Amino acid sequence: MTFCLGMRLQEGLVGISDTRVTAGNEFITARKLSTYELPEGSCFLLTSGLRSVRDKSITYFERALQDRAEPLSYTYEAVNLFASCQRRVADEDKEWLERNGTPFCINVLFGGQFRADTSHRLFKIYSEGNWIEIGEGTPYHIIGASGYGKPILDRTLKYADPISFALKVGCLAFDSTRISAADVGLPVDIVVFQPGSPHRLTCYRYEAEDFKEISGVWQARLRASVDAMASDWLEPILALTRSAP
Repeated sequence: MTFCLGMRLQEGLVGISDTRVTAGNEFITARKLSTYELPEGSCFLLTSGLRSVRDKSITYFERALQDRAEPLSYTYEAVNLFASCQRRVADEDKEWLERNGTPFCINVLFGGQFRADTSHRLFKIYSEGNWIEIGEGTPYHIIGASGYGKPILDRTLKYADPISFALKVGCLAFDSTRISAADVGLPVDIVVFQPGSPHRLTCYRYEAEDFKEISGVWQARLRASVDAMASDWLEPILALTRSAP
């Protein structure tokens, strides 16, 4: 399983991904984040699904970027280019994978901005190569293990929130996921895209030791918040338990 989170905010984009890969009965660490600084724009992608499909699709994409006759003007053109590489991999490998009982699976979060874009963009690409754009109404999307971190994001994240806030809730969503899903784990890779920044793509990796303190603080505050809640609304059921024979 995987946890990859993409957030589109007024200030820019944030991507967060775990690095745990399941190989049979073993766990290995591998990067699921790729970044590209091009003359005509910058972009990043996060992937979940079969590692072999991911690696081959990215290899074809990077070669296509080198060989393109015309520069890219819009982020969706880069998305379409990656999707075409993904479909090429499907043409070559899907039948053979399915013969072995392995479904062809790759999902991608693709974010960035190119010279003709009026703003930064974030897309999700499905295994079939079709895509959707992540908009302001629900300014995030998770691929992989989505159920554990989604409640935190749904209750807190807004499009107008600053990147610093998004980083906090995004990391807490990841922490909730890694606690509950054994196949999601540290280290965690983070990328931030800011249109006005000198280095538009900034990447950082947090190791397990870096995350230890904030994870403990978050857990302690969750328990303290529950303990501090008023209990009068529970009185009907508590009264019944006290009166039970």
